Amino acid sequence: MYLKKIYLKNFRNYDLLNIEFNKKINIIYGNNAQGKTNLLESIYYLATTKSHRLNNDSEIIKFGSNVCKIKGVINNQKIDTNLEITLSENGKILKINHQEIKKVGNYITSNFNIIIFEPDDLNLIKGSPNERRNFINLELSQISNNYYNILTEYNKILKIRNNVLTKMLNNKNVDDSYFKIITNKLISKAVLIYKMRNKFIDELNLECGDIFLSLTKTAGFTIKYEPNIEFESYETEYLQEKLFKIYQNNYEKEVRLGTTIYGPHRDNIGFYINLKNVKEFGSQGQQRMAILSCKLSEITIYKKYKNSEPIILLDDVFSELDDIKKNNLLKYLKNNHQIIITTTDLKKINKKLLGEANIYKIKEGKIIKLEEMKENE
Repeated sequence: MYLKKIYLKNFRNYDLLNIEFNKKINIIYGNNAQGKTNLLESIYYLATTKSHRLNNDSEIIKFGSNVCKIKGVINNQKIDTNLEITLSENGKILKINHQEIKKVGNYITSNFNIIIFEPDDLNLIKGSPNERRNFINLELSQISNNYYNILTEYNKILKIRNNVLTKMLNNKNVDDSYFKIITNKLISKAVLIYKMRNKFIDELNLECGDIFLSLTKTAGFTIKYEPNIEFESYETEYLQEKLFKIYQNNYEKEVRLGTTIYGPHRDNIGFYINLKNVKEFGSQGQQRMAILSCKLSEITIYKKYKNSEPIILLDDVFSELDDIKKNNLLKYLKNNHQIIITTTDLKKINKKLLGEANIYKIKEGKIIKLEEMKENE
């Protein structure tokens, strides 16, 4: 699977952009603040309907414009699929092969898969648990429409339950039977989320330790799923009983606080080297390699569930790595993946890689292919 081309209109600093990609390696170079990361963001947005940089969609619409459009053509086993997202103050419209898709989950899981590597990846370790929950939610949503729908339902029920708890806090009358129904619905969705997240982390651990060892020559790297409830098992019946008791025993506390204090919305993920937390005890280099190992191990998971290779986006990653780590990283990537790389300096890119790539220069939101540059000289 690869992205054949992308078309942008009024996206960030781009008035209009139309670019065709090599199905293997593509390198975008230019100075800072010219639009390299914006281009990768548009590809990420086309795949996931979200930005990896911000939560406010309106900011990606070019200043002074009301509507932004992203179009792309994906080729999978010689079959083209047309994708389109139109974003305005009225919301977003998603289309696959010119047919509007109403449910975001259906769009994402019918779409191509993205793994992005960027300098801000360190926030996955250094940042809040919310950063790590967002990571696992997006990755699971790309491979499972069921997960996306369950998570959406859970968040809706959670909002209702929190509103009821707020009313209780303010001494307003609430039907006890209604509160129990809402809590039972929350439990049913929470159980499914716990099971799917735990399985996903287990699958990451099948490879991430070996990858980390290959990148760093250090053994013992693992990723740990850390709910804010201690579970002895992830069997359905056990989880249901455990959650029922948790909510029952903490009823007064939740009423006093006016919010739901236990559940998947409070989950965390930990990264460990020989049982030591990388966030607290790891060097910045180890933290970066931990994230690389985690994301590289996702490739096998995507192949397993989607039967296709994810598209790899590398946003100025090579500037952060020495030559040995660059070569080790490329060893995992140079199979059947399409790779799109940004850099400020072509000298930081492996010469063999440069020889195999389509190379584009970007300046002030304008882009030109290297062959076209040579013809114009």
